[in-house]
Amino acid sequence: MAKAKTSWFCTDCGHESSGWLGRCPACGEWNTFAEADRVTRKTPGKAPRTWTGEERAEVKPLAEIDGMQASRFQCGLSELDTVLGGGFVRGSLILLGGEPGVGKSTLVLQVLGGLGESSLYVSGEESPAQIRLRADRLGIRADDINLLAATDLSRILDAVRERKPALVVIDSIQTLYDPAQSSAPGSVTQIREVTAQLLQLAKSTQSAVLLVGHVTKDGQLAGPRILEHMVDTVLYFEGEANGPYRIIRAHKNRFGATDELGIFEMTGTGLSPVASAADLFRLGRGTGVHGSAVTAVLEGTRPMLLEIQALMVPSVYTAPLRTTQGLDRSRLSMLLAVLEKQIHIGLLNQDAYVNVTGGIRIGEPSADLAVLAAVLSSVKEQPLFGPAVILGEVGLTGEIRRIGQPERRLAEAVRHGFQTVLLPAENKTEVRRGMADKMENIYYVNHLNEAIDLMFTT
Repeated sequence: MAKAKTSWFCTDCGHESSGWLGRCPACGEWNTFAEADRVTRKTPGKAPRTWTGEERAEVKPLAEIDGMQASRFQCGLSELDTVLGGGFVRGSLILLGGEPGVGKSTLVLQVLGGLGESSLYVSGEESPAQIRLRADRLGIRADDINLLAATDLSRILDAVRERKPALVVIDSIQTLYDPAQSSAPGSVTQIREVTAQLLQLAKSTQSAVLLVGHVTKDGQLAGPRILEHMVDTVLYFEGEANGPYRIIRAHKNRFGATDELGIFEMTGTGLSPVASAADLFRLGRGTGVHGSAVTAVLEGTRPMLLEIQALMVPSVYTAPLRTTQGLDRSRLSMLLAVLEKQIHIGLLNQDAYVNVTGGIRIGEPSADLAVLAAVLSSVKEQPLFGPAVILGEVGLTGEIRRIGQPERRLAEAVRHGFQTVLLPAENKTEVRRGMADKMENIYYVNHLNEAIDLMFTT
């Protein structure tokens, strides 16, 4: 019996090799090669030349190509529609990843229930009875959802071409298999080939296809990295196992911004959108507490007030600990070095623990000053002035640098009752008089020393 031909594939980027390699030459990752059957088609035929299904490609000047306006439809969940850029785009391929138990299946079922258009739910993991039971618990009308329990790709393609639904949900991509491939479901070859055919299907039928994917233990989407390159949008659904709140982020979006954020609360009747994030992320904050500061960040187009907490304690180690949650640890080390240099305070004998409440990760430098304010408040065991919102990027020489869109942040602060704000002096000309009149105190500072004097003496 002839031996089956196999190849080795990088599970991160999909690079193919004739043998095992310790390090992938394409992406540089270590120990990512897995053996899989070589891609061969059982029935010869005219294969499409591109993933989008086009058989012929012609060279044309860009000016002669007609532009298109993305046709969208909304799903009824405002937070998800915002993250997608205004709803689902017809003909798009979307990948949704999340840890087991976070609520991916609940989310997609609610999406289908509130869609208002034809839909198809393809389940490869749950039985139809289980899905009906969840739909009844969530109060979703079962008449509006068409269900197909199948993992054979050919059956799924036939069903979509026959019904032409507006949205197709595949739960999950790892369970599907192409009969033309001899490898097992979930293998690198199967995932790549199945995704390629679903992409062709979406473009040809103009049905939006939502793929539900598994994640690895380190939070990355399972399967070859090429999967993320093929799809139009990559969404991550995150949340603590025992917590009620869930966050959905767009890590890639060809039809919208990639820094948008959607927030949901898991209740007994399903996922409920959280419109006001400030109350959620500052829940339980008391007044007159040292080691705490409030800042305003922008997640896409949404301004959010966040509480930053710091705890400074004597270190028992030769090298003090620098532990962060929701903040880059190397940036914290840099900010602490600036603080030591500018105000001549010794922090090498203290461990630093900094936490951004609510599970949000801060990726912009506008929270630098608030981080140092919380740290210094913990060191001094003295609360900050306020209640106040503290904004500003801190440079290596201690200067307070301007931030983007200050008025949107101030409007969010005013909406939640804050009347005092600390801003970089470089932003003074960007704050209109009407906004300034809504607040009792707006302090503009140029240097870290000025800010410290205000925060602990005002």
